[in-house]
Amino acid sequence: MTTTRTTRLRRPLLAGTTAVAAMAVTAGFMTAAPEQAKAATGPKLSLVAATGSVTLTSWKEDPGVYLDLGTYLTAEGTPLELKVTRKSYKDPVTVTQTVYEGGKAKAKALPAGTVKDFSGLPGFAEITLTDKAGKKVVSRTEGFCPNNASGRIRPDAPATSKYPESCPTNPFTLGSVWGVEKGWASNTYAGSYTRPVKLAAGTYTARIGVAKKYRDLFGIADKPATVKVTVQERSWEEGEGVSAARSAAAGEHAGHGTAGGHAGHGAAHQAPAGHAGHAGHGGPVKPVQAGAPETSGATPSYNVGHGPLTAAPPALPWALKKQQAALAGARGAEAADARAGDVPGRTDGSRKAPALAPAAERPTGKPSVPDVPKPDLRSLPAYGITISDGTENVPGKDYLAFSANVWNAGPAQLVVDGFRSPGKAKMDAYQYFYDAKGKQVGYTPTGTMEWDPRPGHVHWHFTDFASYRLLKADKKEAVRSGKEAFCLANTDAVDYTVKNANWHPNNTDLATACGQENSISVREVLDVGSGDTYTQDLPGQSFDITDVPNGTYYIQVLANPAKRLKETNLNNNSALRKVVLGGKPGKRTVTVPAHDLVNAN
Repeated sequence: MTTTRTTRLRRPLLAGTTAVAAMAVTAGFMTAAPEQAKAATGPKLSLVAATGSVTLTSWKEDPGVYLDLGTYLTAEGTPLELKVTRKSYKDPVTVTQTVYEGGKAKAKALPAGTVKDFSGLPGFAEITLTDKAGKKVVSRTEGFCPNNASGRIRPDAPATSKYPESCPTNPFTLGSVWGVEKGWASNTYAGSYTRPVKLAAGTYTARIGVAKKYRDLFGIADKPATVKVTVQERSWEEGEGVSAARSAAAGEHAGHGTAGGHAGHGAAHQAPAGHAGHAGHGGPVKPVQAGAPETSGATPSYNVGHGPLTAAPPALPWALKKQQAALAGARGAEAADARAGDVPGRTDGSRKAPALAPAAERPTGKPSVPDVPKPDLRSLPAYGITISDGTENVPGKDYLAFSANVWNAGPAQLVVDGFRSPGKAKMDAYQYFYDAKGKQVGYTPTGTMEWDPRPGHVHWHFTDFASYRLLKADKKEAVRSGKEAFCLANTDAVDYTVKNANWHPNNTDLATACGQENSISVREVLDVGSGDTYTQDLPGQSFDITDVPNGTYYIQVLANPAKRLKETNLNNNSALRKVVLGGKPGKRTVTVPAHDLVNAN
């Protein structure tokens, strides 16, 4: 099928920490008795409302109300933990629940068809709205991502949640982990996976319940929540305050398709979420494309990839902020950061892993490639495929644009440092190796890094990381993309079920990953389980097909083409995606057949 791109203003994705904190007071939660926790094989789950009333806005210029009603799923006794996987793209997505018997974790397979993809539990929440006269005006179901905005519901709950912060949206995701930590609650609002509803200004009564199949599956009581809803209609032209709010609201939706899907690295993120970076990563942006304020984790920790929009950076939970502040006062900021971050052997200790700074000096001594775990780079099939006139907008030219992702199946991080000799235009790049305790035990030269000043990039690229080629029907090369240099960032959670997967990678945007023009050294990391997407609207992310005949072709995404990087396996670096070119010059078309069970262009 051919593709078209549309842009529209989005509404705030999920509720923040204030609602979660209010919920803990409103609902009056009690700690489960120890004997109950021991007897249970799964968590005790409940649906609660953070507040009895909410006010929602319908913008005159973009009518529609997003039903963020402030309802949460709470977990007590043990966490709700689900592992969602597929063996290959020829196999359906399946889900298992982690339950506990005698204190030991055990995998419990859930019925086939429980999930359809990696966006969450479909049809989980049942929502109805009635007006003042008692007439039903809305009746719908929404999916639920357990990794949505969450927070503690009692003071003795774990200080941080070990689970990832969103559900992935990359169509070629292979594995995901969803969870609600014990003593925590997760917002049931479906975010950008849902659609707005048209409601006139006025008051309504919302009734939110859990679908029977999930009540039966997880033992959730049939106790729907009731929330009074006030809809107000407003205009973008009402004043600067409204305009600013509108911009922030739009920014909150500029992310990975939002809840995990991981929009890109275009504009500066806002502090203090660790992403206060360069506004140049994608050139100037309109106010509605600006990065959103920090959130409670409601918005994604990943981005759709290197593209023109920015996702809202997740904020640390209130409890962890308080802990950091106390430590900072007593021991200094450095001690606080060390306590809040992950430590060797524990990758789920905080909402955000510590930054990996480049070494202060170029390595000395003899290079070596020790016998320790290494990364395993793999490519995903191309997607987001469309016909474009190219970023240069050259008359008479046709381009085949696409998004591509290379990910790391582990079991070790890919760590590459670049070092610049004073006055030199390029950096020398080195791959580093670590033992099981995280100690650096070797390094080897692995090419160069170069500065890319083009809009949409404006950062340091590691050369020869991947290659794009358009192959003929007989798999012989027809066109090769000029792009072979990349800034590495963990934009997508591709498979968090692989060994040593880090559920909280640090460098999820370019501001933390790829340096500035005057940098003397840069560290770029691709973490285990994560991948790096470059979207189709970036320079170099396309093939010039002006003189390419119509017919069947394959887009090849090839990781580590020169084999300079040391990997666990060099035989799984290529992925192909079939496309069919048609049309006439200036009006070319592309049809993208399904890739096994994945029917996404």
